Amino acid sequence: MTVEVGKQAPDFTLTAHNGETVTLSNLKGKNVVLYFYPKDMTPGCTTEACDFRDQYEQFAELNAVILGVSPDPVERHQKFVDKYGLPFLLLADTDHQVAEAYGVWKLKKNFGKEYMGIERSTFIIDKEGIIVKEWRKVQVKGHVEAALNYIKENL
Repeated sequence: MTVEVGKQAPDFTLTAHNGETVTLSNLKGKNVVLYFYPKDMTPGCTTEACDFRDQYEQFAELNAVILGVSPDPVERHQKFVDKYGLPFLLLADTDHQVAEAYGVWKLKKNFGKEYMGIERSTFIIDKEGIIVKEWRKVQVKGHVEAALNYIKENL
């Protein structure tokens, strides 16, 4: 299964690092930056999270909520948030059902080993719950700025 730009974003309910239950459809009226990343505390994921942290206020001024999603458990997310001072919610998709719904749970290869994992991806969801932009196989450098600029120019 995968999602398409111009279509309704698949709804979901996940638990955040702080124990809060987050349901996507409850965020209608706000722009949502939904970013999927492979694993807490790894170099690329840390850089991406810190880039979102550093631009957090600018996203907030544009009525945009940032949600990070990975298969890590809530406890690991909390450690990640605490270590890097992340001001947004990290959601635990431990059974990867949301990642599958968004088409980002993929076969990956690393040093000759194959395994299933998150393909780093970001979706911009508008105030009506429609996916208006997607980035797949994200390269971290410059990505957060591109997402911010998209919202500034289009929403």
